[in-house]
Amino acid sequence: MHLGLFMMPIHMPGRRLRDMLHEDTEKIVFSEKLGFSEAWVGEHFSATTEPLTSPLMFLASLLPLTSRIKLGTGVINLPNHHPAIVAGEVAQFDHMSNGRFLFGIGPGGLASDLELFGNQDPLLRGEKMLESIDIILKIWSQDPPYQINGRHWDIEIQRAIVPSLGVGYMPKPLQQPHPPIAVSAMSPSSASVKTAAMQGWIPISANFIPADSVATHWGKYLEGCREAGRRPNGEEWRVARNIVVAPTAAEAKERALDPRGSTHFYYKYLWEGMKNSGYTIAMRPHRDMSDDDVTIEGLIEHMVIYGTPKTVLDRLVAFRDQVGPFGTLLLAAMDWTGVNEARERYGMTELAERIMPAFSRHAATTVHA
Repeated sequence: MHLGLFMMPIHMPGRRLRDMLHEDTEKIVFSEKLGFSEAWVGEHFSATTEPLTSPLMFLASLLPLTSRIKLGTGVINLPNHHPAIVAGEVAQFDHMSNGRFLFGIGPGGLASDLELFGNQDPLLRGEKMLESIDIILKIWSQDPPYQINGRHWDIEIQRAIVPSLGVGYMPKPLQQPHPPIAVSAMSPSSASVKTAAMQGWIPISANFIPADSVATHWGKYLEGCREAGRRPNGEEWRVARNIVVAPTAAEAKERALDPRGSTHFYYKYLWEGMKNSGYTIAMRPHRDMSDDDVTIEGLIEHMVIYGTPKTVLDRLVAFRDQVGPFGTLLLAAMDWTGVNEARERYGMTELAERIMPAFSRHAATTVHA
């Protein structure tokens, strides 16, 4: 059982970009010191509360500050980019990181970004994502001449090729045949998880969906493995979760539910965003609930694992027994404004040093069908 960090990141509104970037850097450097194995960061162009427009640029700034932790994009939204640019930049970063790179990809989910890039149609967006990664993998698998035709992009280098000078050659990643590819999933019975299983990619289950939805992902993973003739391996599966740890049960509950706290803001932000995009069904504790019946406190009670170190361990064990044998727990990173930094540093430390060793021992002795 491994422990990682997942950062959209979401910050309180009104903060300076410089301060948020500094804070996000501190979180990942701190997580490596605690033994976290990987850190994922998102990509958003049109939300000052989710300020990372270039995850690769941000992760590059972490390379001289870290030495062991793997760095992942969570995710690069492929429909918003030309695949040749993604192929070239990812190949370069893989070499810069000496192979510490995890290539998370997705179709995009922030409504304002979808409008910005003209990618509102979900079916077309998914089609573009799959075409893009197919083109990227083909670029990495060959030398020129390139003639890769798709519905949305055409890649061609036929004439301007000078082998003796290396002109016309696209760079290939350090990790061969390519860096590990990951896709995120937040829908019940997500087709993305099945696709990941069939392709040998890493599935990542979102932290802001009910446990019942996460449990369906293991079933889709098994289904995809069966169809592809692959042996299922739960160690590939990442599951993200919000976790609040405090010395006492009362303090943990207060931290989780405090309207001034980062966890409450996180779920309020996501719920309002889902309402704006018309996709609240992903977050509802029960699919037959109406939006009017959903409260932020109810979302937190249903999806956040909080309590003393012992309670959090017990709840993590029960959660994994319910959803399936994931191999990496991804802690959702919260904003560190005001009192939240001390709380989050405490929680990260307790999780890494006290809870995870026991959780790992439990996972090692658990068999899932």
